[in-house]
Formats: sequence, C-alpha cells, structure tokens
Amino acid sequence: MGETDKDDLISIIEEDDPEATIPMVLPMMPVRDVVIFTDMLLPLFVGREKSVNAIEEAIAKDRYLFVVTQKDPGVENPGPEEIYQLGTVSRILRMLKLPDGRVKALVQGIAKARIVKYVRKRSVFRVRIELIEEPESDDIDIESEALMRNVREYSEKILTLRGEYTSEVGSILTSIDQPGRLADLVASNLRLKIDEAQAVIEIIDPFQRLKKVNDLLFREVELSAMQAKIQSEVKDEISKSQKDYFLREQVRAIHRELGELDERSQEVEEYKGKIKRARMPQAAKAEADKQLRRLEQMHPDSAESSVVRTYLDWMVELPWSKSTTDVIDIKKAKSVLDQDHFGLERIKDRILEFLSVRKLNANTKGPILCFVGPPGVGKTSLGRAIANAMKRKFIRISLGGIRDEAEIRGHRRTYIGALPGRIIQGLKQAGSNNPVFMMDEIDKLGADFRGDPSSALLEALDPEQNAEFSDHYLNLSFDLSKVMFILTANISDTIPSALLDRMEVINLSGYTEDEKKVIAKTHLIPRQIKENGIKVKQIHFSEGAIALVINEYTSEAGLRNLERELGTLCRKVARRIAEGEKGPFLISRQSIEKYLGPPKYYPEMDKEESQVGLSTGLAWTQVGGEVLYVEASLINGKGEMILTGQLGEVMQESARAALSYARANVTQFKVKDAIFENRDIHIHVPAGAIPKDGPSAGIAMATALISALTERPVNKDVAMTGEITLRGRVLPIGGLKEKALGALRAGITTVIIPQKNKKDLVEIPKNVKRKIKFIPVSNMDEVLAIALEPAVPKRGRTPSARKPVAKKPAP
Repeated sequence: MGETDKDDLISIIEEDDPEATIPMVLPMMPVRDVVIFTDMLLPLFVGREKSVNAIEEAIAKDRYLFVVTQKDPGVENPGPEEIYQLGTVSRILRMLKLPDGRVKALVQGIAKARIVKYVRKRSVFRVRIELIEEPESDDIDIESEALMRNVREYSEKILTLRGEYTSEVGSILTSIDQPGRLADLVASNLRLKIDEAQAVIEIIDPFQRLKKVNDLLFREVELSAMQAKIQSEVKDEISKSQKDYFLREQVRAIHRELGELDERSQEVEEYKGKIKRARMPQAAKAEADKQLRRLEQMHPDSAESSVVRTYLDWMVELPWSKSTTDVIDIKKAKSVLDQDHFGLERIKDRILEFLSVRKLNANTKGPILCFVGPPGVGKTSLGRAIANAMKRKFIRISLGGIRDEAEIRGHRRTYIGALPGRIIQGLKQAGSNNPVFMMDEIDKLGADFRGDPSSALLEALDPEQNAEFSDHYLNLSFDLSKVMFILTANISDTIPSALLDRMEVINLSGYTEDEKKVIAKTHLIPRQIKENGIKVKQIHFSEGAIALVINEYTSEAGLRNLERELGTLCRKVARRIAEGEKGPFLISRQSIEKYLGPPKYYPEMDKEESQVGLSTGLAWTQVGGEVLYVEASLINGKGEMILTGQLGEVMQESARAALSYARANVTQFKVKDAIFENRDIHIHVPAGAIPKDGPSAGIAMATALISALTERPVNKDVAMTGEITLRGRVLPIGGLKEKALGALRAGITTVIIPQKNKKDLVEIPKNVKRKIKFIPVSNMDEVLAIALEPAVPKRGRTPSARKPVAKKPAP
C-alpha cells in the first residue's frame, strides 16, 4: 500500500546521471493518494504484498521502479483497468524494512512514461513502458517567460499565506528556467486532488502544463487568502468579545464603587419605568418583570437578549390602558356623514343609532358592523367617517388573500423574527385600545395547511370572547372589547357562517344616476381638479357631460370608474393648460368623445325591438346589479335540451323546471305536444366566458322558452327576476335593490318581481321608483301576460339575438 507521509513531502532538483539507461521493462507499484512528478523526492510506506515484491525486485536489479497512481484509493488490490496508464519512472534511493513487515522507501521521480503492456500481474506487476520525451528549448518566448513569472509570484503568495516561504525556496523557484520543470515542481507542492494532479502530469506540452498549473495556483491563492481572512476575523472577534466583556465588567465595578449606574443597569431601570407607566394588567406586568429579570442576567450581546428586548419593547408600547375619549355629538356626526357621503340614508341612520347608544351607555358592547356591497360605493370611507365623528383613531388592514393563522394571532417567540398578529400591530400603531378598526375584504380570506384565519378571527370579533383575546407572540390576554370593529366585503356568501353570525350585515347597494351626478359635482370633480393642479375657474363640467360619462362611459354600482373618467378629462385639460392655452375650458356633451374616445356602453342599443325567444333577467353580482339576457331557440332534433353559457347547477335546474312547466301546460299555450319530440330546445345565456349560477333567472328562462314555443315576442322594456317552481309559482329572491339599480342603468322601464318581495320596495330610492314600474306577481300566468306581446305574422324573418356590449356577470 503506497501512502505519503505528508510531513516528509519534499521536492528538490537533482542532476540525473547522464550515463544511466532506463530499462523498458520495470516492476510497477501502484500508489493510492499521491501522484509522483519528475524530480520529486518522496518517502513511501509500502504494505501491500505486490508493492513490497516490486520494491525488492527493483533493489535487486538497478533500483528503477515504475510508480503509477490507482484511480480509486479504496481498492485494495487494483487490476490494470483500475490503474492510470501514465506514471513516473522512479529510482529507489533508500529502503528500510520495518518490524511489522512494511517497507519504507525513499524514491525520486526520473522521467514520465506510459504503460505499453503488462508483462506479469500475479506476484508482482511487471510492465513494458514507453518513455515520454518533453521538448526543451533554450529560447523562451515572451509569453512563456510571463507565464513562468506569474507562476513564481503565485507560489510565493501561497507560501507566504501559509507561513512557509523562505529565501531558499525563492532561490529554487528563480533558478528553474524550463516551463515543464517549473510546472512539475509547483504541482508537486500544491495540495491537489488525485484527479487534478493526474490531469497535470498527463499534459505533455510544457507550456500547456504550466498554464494549467497557473490556473490551479490562482484558485489556491483565492482559497488561501479567504481562509487567512476568516481565521483572522474569528481570532479578532474572539479577542474583541473577551476584551469587551472584561472591560464592561471593570466599568460596572467602577460604577458600583462610585454609586453610579452603568449602561446595562440604566437600560434595566428604563424598562422598569416603562413597565410602570404602561399600567398593564397584573398578569402582563408579572410576565414583563420576569422577562426583565432574565434580561438583567444575560450577556448583552447574546442572541437571546435581543429577543427579550424586542418582547419587552412590544409589551411597554402596547396601549394596555390608553384610550381616547369619545366626543359624540349626534348632530355634528350627522353633518360629517352627510358631508362625506351622499345618499346611503339607511346606513347613516344605523351609524347614528350606534353613536346614540354609545353616548348613553359608554360601557355597552358594540356590534360588529359588516358593510357588504360592490366596489367603490364608499365602505372604507364610511368607517373613516365613523372614526372622525367619534374622535377615535382609525386603523385599516386588508384581509384579502391571507391564508396563515399567524397573521391574525401572531407567531410564537420560538421562531426567528416572530411578531404579533396584525390586530396587535394595529393597536400599537393606533396608540389606543379603543380605535375604529376596519378589516377590508373579509370575504376573500383563505385557508390552507397553515391554519384557518377566519376561525382565528372569531375570538377577536365575538363580543363575548374578545375581552381575553390571546396573541401567540404575547402569550397573554389583551382586552379588545373597547375596539369598534368594522368589516367590509363585496358579497356575504363566501364569509364563513360562524363568522357571519357574529356580525351585523349592512348592505350598500350602489348609487343611482341622480346620486352619481350629485356626488360627481360635490366630491369627485373638485378632488380631481385639485389633484391635477387645475384651478376651479379654468374648467367647467356641464350637466349633460356628467350624465353622458355616467351612462355611456361607465356601468357600475360604485364610483371608481366614474372618478377615473373624470380624472382623464381633467388630465386632458391640464395638458392643454401646460402647453400654454388659455382657459376656461368647458367640458360639454359634444366634447366628451374628443377626450375619452367613443362610448364604451350603449344602454339603449338592446331596446331596438322586441324579439321571440329573448327575455331579460336581472343578476346580483359582486360589482352590483346587472341585466342578464336569456335566449331560447327550437331546432330540429329528438327532444333534447341543450344548455350553454357556463351555467351552474342551480341555473340548470331552473331551466329544467321551466321546461317541465312548459310541457305540463302545452294546452294552455296552444302548442302541440309533439313539438317536444321532434325539436331540440337550446337555452343560452350570453357572455359564455363568465360562470353564472343562482335561482333568480327561473322566470326569465321560462319566459324565453314559452316565447320560442308560442312565437310571441318578449317586451323589450320588461325585465324580470324570480325563482320558478314546477307548478309555475314565483318564489322570492334577494338583492332586489341592486337588481333595480342595474335595470335602471340598462334603461329598463318595467321590472317583474315576486309578490313576496313587495315588502323590499321600501328600500328602493324614490327616484328609481319614479323611473321603473315594479309589478309583483305570484305565478307564471301573470308573468307571461305582462312580458309577452301578441304573435307577429310570419314573413320569413329569422329573429336576431340581442348581444349586450359589456359582458354580464353571474346572478
């Protein structure tokens, strides 16, 4: 077994005997962990039987031995395929037999050679070799000289970093004037892996071999420099930490002798004062004192001390006993709400009722209000108005997309970078324990393997539990009973039922055209004029221009798109002013298209004529009420029913119920029963890319189907909403106000509603009732009598379907 004694690794240059002749057949010894270069002097400890026999055979003859490296050091008895082909002819200078049977030999590399043939393999390896001659030249070109100089410099740097450089080593490096010999000398002293060293020795061209060694030297210089830097930094850090510790202890001793407080003691005293001023509950104060005692005993630079400091900072900065005084003036609060919000009378009345109760009984447990309505109707601004009216702090967080329970309850302090939940963070930001706390997008909470945030909110929002809300980071109870929570959502269907049960839902349906006009003139236009740097005298909006923007450039329940379009108009004017034009500029109906382009919505385009098989339903969506068109057509077939338009299961059931009602009353409609056997019925709801579901389109489907069967057109000015039964009864639906506003935006003049929804008409604004006629019905006979017109004589006309300009969302 050939192994290298690392402490005895030496490389020197000696003159070869010019008269020595190297035999072409030599005993061969594989070695494990070293590659021998030419001119390299190396002691080897040999223990394997074949290797000992090879050395003895070489000693018995001319002392020449072929040394080659085996590919895998773990192989005990390598075969020819596990040994490299290229090695070094070496000469044994000295040999010593050890008592344990091993042999210690001092060998020197003489020349490179390659194995041509294995002559013997059993008791000893004997191989036929082929010497490799390297070209040597007395004339060294500039590139070779530069490369040799670079290798010498790198070698000196490595030896200097290791503390091994001496003048003798420098003299040896300078005395070598052949690239190949310099490459072998340097490579033999580098700490190379076996495969890297073998790759170097197999490069025959001296210049290329020196270039490879130069690359390896560069890498070794970088590694050695980094190693030296790390060792120096570690040593300095340890020395500095020890020095700082002893100095700090000396300073503390001096301060104690003088009766003064050192920095550490001063920090502890400051925390004691903050804990006292925080007026914590008894349990919280006990925990804070406990953590402070731990901090006092810790080393100030330890990682644990920073965790304790952060925890104490949160404890002393939380508003355990800090409250703002409610200043409740009901008349002033009403004026504030009226100033910031036009319309929404029922919602403002409910807010004023809450403020009145709070004024009479300050200790009452406040309700958890939940504002549900489409985007842009003012849900968030209502919460801010409540805070202004009560002179309370206002905090707002968004719950949309939160999936981690720790966002609500906080992380435990065992985690790195742990923090309290967003509720405790909001209270710290507010600086009082009774702010108006608004949580937006409660309907968009998620849940996954990290927990269910909606369940974590139960403890915070339930008035019976939130007096002892527990945050994982604090690991203490915090009283949330004084906080007024207000939540917002676009729809209430996706709010978990347990959470919804603890809230008082207030629906914000949206705004009528008249309300939008007033809001645009009193709020939106002044705000956009100010934000765009325009003076009030420089721009004027006509009544007709505002109405045109509302009707033909926006179609929404809220006000966001309206404000965007008004902002676009103001920016157009701002550019003209910036270019030097003089005002004032009048925004009229005629100039709207020049600024905003062609209209985006045509409310009246679907009212050209009444058509067979086309009815108008009403849908209630996250963005408010919308019209929903239902088409029915009869085609030759086998009596099958085709439903298209991405209809949900409930809408498909409504369509089947409508078909069953129609088939059960064929005599009444004067339709032959055979029509259901040789015709297919296709019901389609346009905007096929949008999923739709809900029961309120039942009577619209039945009306379109019966219109197609009887060939009687459906009145274009009539829209309807209601659920249908097999016997033709019309059942009540939800969201009547939202649907009424959607019908108004679409130009509908008559809306058929279920008889049991008549009580909901009190919520419809008076100006909507003036423009739309609401007709309560209890069965399909009444619906058909109102919606269907007399049959049109056949003239070969194919009814054309009305296509809405904008996609209509699901009901």
